[in-house]
Amino acid sequence: MTRPVVVKLGTGLVVEGDGSVRKDLLRARAREIAGLVGRREPVCIVSSGAIALGLPKLGLKRRPRSIARLQAASALGQARLQAAWEEALGAHGIAAAQILLASDDIADRLAYVNAQRAFAELFRLGAVPVVNENDATATDEITFGDNDALAAQVAVLVNARLLVLLTEVEGLYSHAPGTPGARLITEGELSGEAELGVGTELGRGGMGSKVIAAQMASGAGIPTVIASGAGGDVLGPALAGESRGTRFKPEEQGASAFRLWLLFAKPANGRLHVDAGARRAVTREGASLLGVGVVRCEGRFESGDAVELVGPDGTAFAKGLAETDSERLTKRPRGVLALHRDRMVLYS
Repeated sequence: MTRPVVVKLGTGLVVEGDGSVRKDLLRARAREIAGLVGRREPVCIVSSGAIALGLPKLGLKRRPRSIARLQAASALGQARLQAAWEEALGAHGIAAAQILLASDDIADRLAYVNAQRAFAELFRLGAVPVVNENDATATDEITFGDNDALAAQVAVLVNARLLVLLTEVEGLYSHAPGTPGARLITEGELSGEAELGVGTELGRGGMGSKVIAAQMASGAGIPTVIASGAGGDVLGPALAGESRGTRFKPEEQGASAFRLWLLFAKPANGRLHVDAGARRAVTREGASLLGVGVVRCEGRFESGDAVELVGPDGTAFAKGLAETDSERLTKRPRGVLALHRDRMVLYS
């Protein structure tokens, strides 16, 4: 079986302005996805839209600021969202599985591995996982930030061969589409030339979040396409490498699963500022970091939390799992291990 394709659809593609499902668009994408699954090419959908679909149930037309109302809207709308995908995929005999992820599911190594196994079994069975963030139980404001970041995390988790971020425009533009002089940027390497917008009233992500997600996936060796999600043939051209939308090339690296998890899935809870000798020992000699080399701690963390290492010039150069807590490391103890070399990765 080939590596999976991860397809992300934003709220604007899934939900009409009146809070109803865009059934024609979902049917069109389901038809393409069914064709891929029929050829034993696994597909994972990351779908926004739960909160927007839940707003009418609350008598609201705009996204509320209250966390409790956001959670309520998500809980009400997630059932509608899953049902919409089950109907669209079911028309082709494809089972839609629901997977709701929270940031803790990604940050915890055991949960991460368990999620990988669940995805792998669903792909083996020919089912299509439909992923969304578990907003209804989130304790802080939308823990992944937006579903573009979630899609990139899922692409890394399942070792995708391609991430497709579908949006309402043709791709990344130099200026807002429709404005004088706006041009489509076809190569992700030129994304710095774009003026990036923000999300809509119903959704969270904007083009800026898509570029960040594409860069994250690219750094993990996964090519990414930002393209229009409308029309009859969307995924085919993206998979064929046709010049549509904005394509981000993958970075060449043979990273291990642990390295990818630590780099892209495990958030840093603090920073350790180290002296020049400690930096040299870590970067040039492949040594572990001892507590005596820590000049200053930022943030509070416990053993097992991820922390970044910062050199004398203020630049972060590595990330690893702390062997002890921040309170102890602030004392620069001799003979105490701060980060082990086997649980650390250097930034390239």
